[in-house]
Amino acid sequence: MVLKIINKSKNALPKYESAQAAGLDIRCNIDAPVTLAPMERKLIPTGLFIELPAGYEAQIRPRSGLALKRGLTVLNTPGTIDADYRGEVGVILINLSGEPQTIEPGERICQMVIARHETPDIVEVTELSDTERGAGGFGHSGEL
Repeated sequence: MVLKIINKSKNALPKYESAQAAGLDIRCNIDAPVTLAPMERKLIPTGLFIELPAGYEAQIRPRSGLALKRGLTVLNTPGTIDADYRGEVGVILINLSGEPQTIEPGERICQMVIARHETPDIVEVTELSDTERGAGGFGHSGEL
């Protein structure tokens, strides 16, 4: 599989930070620091444009260190980038901490995981097969 990237940012191409990392670290493409107040969200540009093959998606996920240390996370996690999207990759960050948090130019703000997906044929039916769980919702598959 090949991931084509146009990089209009001031940063190097995204890369895997370890040999077995699942996600590419993505950096912000901003000219000056951006501060998020508590509970504030902003769309942060990356300067990256990608082309995925059909049957793949890019998932934008939080970085665990930012979430734990600073309370910054990706709001619509995981965010999905479809194979036919050609616009700039933007990341919706939210500050869940009680203090203002500042994002510096070039800072790693999220990770991007490339995943294969299926596009099923949709069939309308009048009933579904039975299972032991049935229609049991949250907490019905065992102890919490």
